[in-house]
Amino acid sequence: MDKTISSDIKIKCADGEYIAATIHSPTSHIKGAILIAPATGIKRQFYANFSNYLSSNGYGVIRFDNRGIAESLVGDINNSKVSLQCWGEQDMPAVLTQLQKSFPNTNYHLIGHSAGGQLVGLMHNALELSSIFNFASSSGQLNNMSSSYRLKANIFMNLFIPLSNVLFGHTKSQWIGMGEPLPKNVAKQWRDWCNGQGYVKVAFGKTVNHHLYDKISLPSLWVNSTDDEIANDANVKDMLSVFGQLNANAKTLTFNANDYGLDEIGHMKFFSKKSKVLWPHALEWLEQQSSNTAKK
Repeated sequence: MDKTISSDIKIKCADGEYIAATIHSPTSHIKGAILIAPATGIKRQFYANFSNYLSSNGYGVIRFDNRGIAESLVGDINNSKVSLQCWGEQDMPAVLTQLQKSFPNTNYHLIGHSAGGQLVGLMHNALELSSIFNFASSSGQLNNMSSSYRLKANIFMNLFIPLSNVLFGHTKSQWIGMGEPLPKNVAKQWRDWCNGQGYVKVAFGKTVNHHLYDKISLPSLWVNSTDDEIANDANVKDMLSVFGQLNANAKTLTFNANDYGLDEIGHMKFFSKKSKVLWPHALEWLEQQSSNTAKK
C-alpha cells in the first residue's frame, strides 16, 4: 500500500461561497481520482478512514463538508439559505473541478453516500465523471419503507422537521442521531422529496429547471444492505427510475451483514473502519472502471 499525504483546503464554488474539504494524495502513480459526496448532514471526518484506504491504493481523493454543515457552515445556521439543491448544483461541481485541478490527466469517479449519489444529476459537469459508485443512495420514499420504520420516518420528516424549524429556526437532527444540525431549507427540501416519488424528481419543473438525470449514461454500481430500512431495494429502484440512459446499464449489489461477519451495515456503516471488509468491493469497481477508461 502507498503512503498518503492529506491536507485541509477551502474550495471556492461558482457562486463565490467556500466549502471546507480534505484532499488525500498518494505518493506514487495516480490510478484515478475520487470525489466522495456525503450523506445529508454528515461531516467529512466520517469518511476519513475510507479515504485513506483509497488513497493508499493509488487514488487521489477529496472529501468535503457541504455548505451549511460542520466546517462549511458560515455564521448562524438560522440565517443559512442553503438547500439540498445547491449542494448538487454548486458544491459537488466545485469539488469535481478541484479534483481535476489537483489530479490532472486521469479518470474521475464519484463515490456517493445517500444524498451524495442522489444529487449527481444536478451537477453541470457530471458527464466528466468516468463512473459512479453509490452506497445507500435511493429515493428514500417513505411509502416504500416497511410499515414499522415508515412510522418513525414519518414522525421525523413530517413532525420533527417542521416543528424544529419553527421552534429553533433549523432542524436539530443531531438530537436523534441524524448527523449535524440542518439548515431549515435543507431539511424542508429533504422532507418534500422523500414524501414524493423519485426524490429530486419532485422538484423537476419547479425549483429544478436544468439537470442531467436524463443524459448521464456512466457505468454505475448501486450498493445497499438488507438491513437498511431507508435505501431498500424498492427505493433504489425508484431512484434509478429518475435516470434515463444510466438506468438501463446500472448494476446493483446488496450486502448481507452476516455474510461478512458484521453485526450491521444499515444506512451508514459501510464507511466505518469496522466494515473495512466491504471496502474491496469499491476498490475492485474503481480498478475495473479506471482500466476501462484507460483503454478508450
